[in-house]
Amino acid sequence: MIDLDLVDELLYEIRRVEGSLETKPKGNTVEGYKTLRTYNLLAKGDAFQKMPVHPEVLPLVERVLEPDCLLSGMTSMDLGPGEVPQPLHPDDFVINIPRPHMPLVCTTIWALTDFTEENGATRLVPGSHKLDHIPDYSRTYDSIPAVMPAGSVLVFNGSLWHGSGQNRSEDSWRVGVNVQYCAGFIRTQQNQYVGIPDETKRGFSERLLELCGYT
Repeated sequence: MIDLDLVDELLYEIRRVEGSLETKPKGNTVEGYKTLRTYNLLAKGDAFQKMPVHPEVLPLVERVLEPDCLLSGMTSMDLGPGEVPQPLHPDDFVINIPRPHMPLVCTTIWALTDFTEENGATRLVPGSHKLDHIPDYSRTYDSIPAVMPAGSVLVFNGSLWHGSGQNRSEDSWRVGVNVQYCAGFIRTQQNQYVGIPDETKRGFSERLLELCGYT
């Protein structure tokens, strides 16, 4: 879905930011023990502005959430060799209303490197967005890997159970970016008003400003 020149640019920028911030694994089950995560990407480089408004991706999100959706957050996930599986979870688990419900979150995961079963491709539980409960984190569930080449984008309802897989490779880092959106009446995961400097936002397109809540 994504031009490979843009994939290369984004991958370079993520590695640049990781180096400048001296990013380290968070060391917990959810964020990983051998995964480098960078949050609030819009504040960290102009190249990231191309992602939320990408013409091949945003229309799909708008069909799930309607055009008045908001950008909930952007996080890169640089999954290192030896990483353990992430617990399966829905991205809307903090929204405490009865399930199943209308889509309130739409998650897009951009593959900046090949996603393979060996290097920890995101795992999914098909149909789980229709269930009336969230997973029991003490249990294991059958799931499938989202195997896809670099430049692909995985788009799914935020109620779907998913999680990073186990990276069983010896030297393959699996790099993805979670560009997450929410319905316009839901509070965003990352606060775009205070998390992004005003001088940075002055360079945003009108549509990106709208996605950040400036309407």
